[in-house]
Amino acid sequence: MRLLKQFLAVAAVAFAGRAGMGAVQGNAPLTLVLGVATAVLLLVVYAWSVRWSERRAPVEVALKGAAPAVGRGLLIGAGMFAAVIVNIALLGGYRIDGQGSVTGAVALFGFMAAAVVTEELIFRGILFRIIEERTGTWVALTLTGLLFGLSHLFNEHASLWGAVAIAIEAGGMLAAAYAATRTLWVPIGLHFGWNFAAAGVFSAEVSGNGTAQGLLNGVTSGPVLLTGGEFGPEASPYAVLFGVLLTIAFMWLARRRGNLVPFRRGARPGFRPGADATLPR
Repeated sequence: MRLLKQFLAVAAVAFAGRAGMGAVQGNAPLTLVLGVATAVLLLVVYAWSVRWSERRAPVEVALKGAAPAVGRGLLIGAGMFAAVIVNIALLGGYRIDGQGSVTGAVALFGFMAAAVVTEELIFRGILFRIIEERTGTWVALTLTGLLFGLSHLFNEHASLWGAVAIAIEAGGMLAAAYAATRTLWVPIGLHFGWNFAAAGVFSAEVSGNGTAQGLLNGVTSGPVLLTGGEFGPEASPYAVLFGVLLTIAFMWLARRRGNLVPFRRGARPGFRPGADATLPR
């Protein structure tokens, strides 16, 4: 029931925010303001729903240490996408053809802020965290990773391979980032860093959503296997490779910190990953 209560609360705010941004589509400043406001409200509502349904402090979104945690995530996410696009470019699959659109990047910032916070709260803050208590870290990572990939099948230009790639490189990696740090700020920063670097800077497709042009006028061409085609670089083998490497690194860190929940029926007695696990160091 607490999963349902938290999900409905977050989904209601996300739906309202998306509707508002859709109503002002084409107005970059308003999209930015509404997107950031939606992201902030989502976090407030999530924290409230956790207090209400679990009778505990929502330490996974505690403000203490939030800024440096988000910053670390941003660097990892942006660096990961830069590594992917550079490797694609070296093989002739991407080139920069002049300046893009500043207003497009501004609008994308707001849109991405709301979308990223929504997805992290639902998939990592609610689904992964609660499933992990019952099944253990590895099972929760696998199940929520698959769900995250499948949710992208509804996007434009979606394909089965694109969904599988998202499940591996993002669903698994972001859950592992939460397991390693026991804070949602790192996966939020990582997710936003990847998405904004892709669309807001390099003007690449993000999950086939038909994203607007960013700061650079990027041109993608060449084999779909290399570039990801219309779905975007997230369907590139490079993205999958770097995502897997980061997942391994985060899970190693989670194991080292004692943050892994063993597989068993029911929760580990007295253990709530969001409340009792080691906080980010």
